[in-house]
Amino acid sequence: MAVDTPSQSMAKAAGDVARGRSRGTGPKRRAPKRSLATHWYAWAMVAPVVIVITVIIGYPLVRGIYLSLTDATERNVARTIGVNEIPASYEFVGLDNYKDALTGSQFLSTLGWTVVWTVSCVAITFALGLVFANILNRKFAGRSVYRMLLILPWAIPGFVSVFAWRFLYDERRGMLNQILTGAGLDGVPWLNDPTWAKFAVIAVNVWLGVPFMMVALLGGLQSIPGELYEAAEMDGASAWQRFRHITMPGLRSVSTTVILLSTIWTFNMFPVIFLLTGGGPGEATQILVTQAYKFSFEISPRDFAQSSTWGVLILVLLMIFAAIYQRVLRKQGEAW
Repeated sequence: MAVDTPSQSMAKAAGDVARGRSRGTGPKRRAPKRSLATHWYAWAMVAPVVIVITVIIGYPLVRGIYLSLTDATERNVARTIGVNEIPASYEFVGLDNYKDALTGSQFLSTLGWTVVWTVSCVAITFALGLVFANILNRKFAGRSVYRMLLILPWAIPGFVSVFAWRFLYDERRGMLNQILTGAGLDGVPWLNDPTWAKFAVIAVNVWLGVPFMMVALLGGLQSIPGELYEAAEMDGASAWQRFRHITMPGLRSVSTTVILLSTIWTFNMFPVIFLLTGGGPGEATQILVTQAYKFSFEISPRDFAQSSTWGVLILVLLMIFAAIYQRVLRKQGEAW
């Protein structure tokens, strides 16, 4: 039997590699380069959006994180007074701002109310949205009219709704107190009493949030096959059993998404608090995002470092919540 010489073996190996490449079994090109060469048009379409998002979100985020590590205030940042340009004189202080915020009573007390505000609004909004969605999922006369009326708060601009509610809550001329006094009851200081003010802002936020929750859950209900309810009813299942074992499992994927979104939106719900009570009376209804705004725009001198610190902490808290939420869903077998 003939034995190949080293040169012949090398030539044969080179031929095998060449044939392997032609068949697609040889070494492959790097995935990113191949993807870029094949889908260059898609990257070209996405690039402007990525650039805009980076500029609009990325730069302020990085700038905010940097300011949170300094002692920047209105008095030591770069500014122009007339023809004079005053350079920045703030200094790097490291994590001192975070230490002061996390060990101080103001941040913890504001965080406590923010959590209560968020949990209360999301829970009530989800419950009412589920009730209305179940009602509107049935056939009855005038269903389209009721759907339109229930979606109306969502269609009206948020600041218009808040100002309307502010008029209703007016202690002397508001419609709510006029109804109470007409019934022989004392008027309620809706926005001037700390406890009543908290109930007032929760009610307004629920009013604004129910339409979204209702529409999302109604879509989930309509995706559940009707045959499941018919089979359960034939087996003698009660209305509660059908709701528990068919409706709620069928809404699980929709519910997890809307609860997450509603939590993030409510946690950062600036317009309702700012326009309705301004965080008052005192600091009773102040949530984290409105307090961060106050540091940067209302107090004197304006404390940009403290405002940035609270903003970064809000972002961290929401990221932690999202991570825990996702982990809990995975343990329950939900893919999110």
